[in-house]
Amino acid sequence: MIDAENLVRAKQGDEQALGELLLSVESYLKLLAKLQIGRHLQVKLDASDVVQETFLEAHRAITRFEGETRDQFMAWLRTILASRLSNNVRRYLGTQARDVRLEQQIQNDLDQSAMSLGGMFVDPGDSPSQLVSQEEQSRLVIECLSKLSPDYQNVLVFRHLEGKTFPEIATLLNRSVDSVEKLWVRGLSKLKKEFLIARNDESRLQ
Repeated sequence: MIDAENLVRAKQGDEQALGELLLSVESYLKLLAKLQIGRHLQVKLDASDVVQETFLEAHRAITRFEGETRDQFMAWLRTILASRLSNNVRRYLGTQARDVRLEQQIQNDLDQSAMSLGGMFVDPGDSPSQLVSQEEQSRLVIECLSKLSPDYQNVLVFRHLEGKTFPEIATLLNRSVDSVEKLWVRGLSKLKKEFLIARNDESRLQ
């Protein structure tokens, strides 16, 4: 959970507070970076390296961050992540000039991925005490997804982010349609269980 008090301290230059904030969203950013690298960029980038670059830039720029909320902080980090991804792609392609259009495309894709995954478990019957913001829900779902095995991650991402059919996913993963459907059912069940536990933990801390 992103602590509001830590955010205030981080903006004032407290490096320990910022470190704790960044650690709390590391798996969230890493999976988002991995999705962009695998789905669209198709270049030899390591998600962990890109996230570390994002953290370094956040350390340099945190005192200029004008937001006040956890949601604004997460959106700010995605903007930095998009810039780092774009820079890496330019280096890989051997181009020097900043590509604002590519950067914006990556940022839009990051935002869309976060929101799409965050909407997977929205329940209209939730009580006010169970509700978290859309940004926070996105972070929770993505962090829970990052804990699953790569097989479960792949099936859930192909199905829920890219809207692929089970036969299409089976072809991509070189599996039978039946095995893909079973992976999806088990993966979705595991993800929902992890998410409910994480959301309840967040609610108790608020």
